[in-house]
Amino acid sequence: MILVTGGAGFIGSAFASLTDCLVYDSLTYAGRNSHPRLARGDVRDVRNLERVVRENGVDVIVNFAAETHVDRSIVDPLPFVENNVLGAVSVLEVARRTGCRLLHVSTDEVYGDVEGADESYPLKPSSPYSASKASADLFVLAYVRTYGVDALVVRPSNNYGPRQHPEKFIPKAIIRTLMGMEVPVYGDGRQRRDWIYVEDTASLIMRLVSEGEKGQVYNLPGGHVVSNLELLQILGEVMGREVKVKFVGDRPGHDRVYSMRTKLRYTTTPLREGLRRTVNWYLENRAWWEPLLEDRFVGEVSW
Repeated sequence: MILVTGGAGFIGSAFASLTDCLVYDSLTYAGRNSHPRLARGDVRDVRNLERVVRENGVDVIVNFAAETHVDRSIVDPLPFVENNVLGAVSVLEVARRTGCRLLHVSTDEVYGDVEGADESYPLKPSSPYSASKASADLFVLAYVRTYGVDALVVRPSNNYGPRQHPEKFIPKAIIRTLMGMEVPVYGDGRQRRDWIYVEDTASLIMRLVSEGEKGQVYNLPGGHVVSNLELLQILGEVMGREVKVKFVGDRPGHDRVYSMRTKLRYTTTPLREGLRRTVNWYLENRAWWEPLLEDRFVGEVSW
């Protein structure tokens, strides 16, 4: 049995849809995606998490549970330390006590402002969010060496797709364009990101459940590196609408580029096709995102 911590979140729910699994989630503001088998709980609650693992015969844990939005981490870093670091250590403790295999899901942002980082590249996080994820990664590798836990780390690039909270760049741009509003763009908009469609990420992580090696790190780049302005241009073409850009003050510590290499071989969904699927989902699911429009981070964040 696979337990998916954070399985009601964006990437976690995409992964959970691929297999018969049990989702463990505290259902925070970002955990809005339903699953037929849900155990509600805080990932930091070691006792409850261990009980769920033992009672359900779990032998693999895939840990997506995390606070993920960089802007929120800059405004309030402590929840990121509590959930992303202490939460990861809690999951590691449960894996150590029960003998479960653990796949810990990280991010390309742990490498910082760099092009072509492979899995051996040093970690140089720039934001409280990426620092919390880098710390969790190091705890995973420490538990492998110290306790022999069967664990590995997966680092995807920027994900996009259906059911992503509109605090994130692509759904924010889609929704605000549908409403005839301007899309806030930090700085000069030339920051470059590598995009991967969420279903590709989910499929690759599922592959690593069986093929991933203990103690290894696996980068999952999408192979679609574009600047934020280029992305909005492509998005406008896909939507058949003008995307109105409003330049705003740059985010503190904003990295200029994320770009990785990987030791795996695979193909990913072309960017235009993934954006087309994503736009169609938001067009068809207004009731899902309309209640979220009052969130400060869906609009223009003022530092």
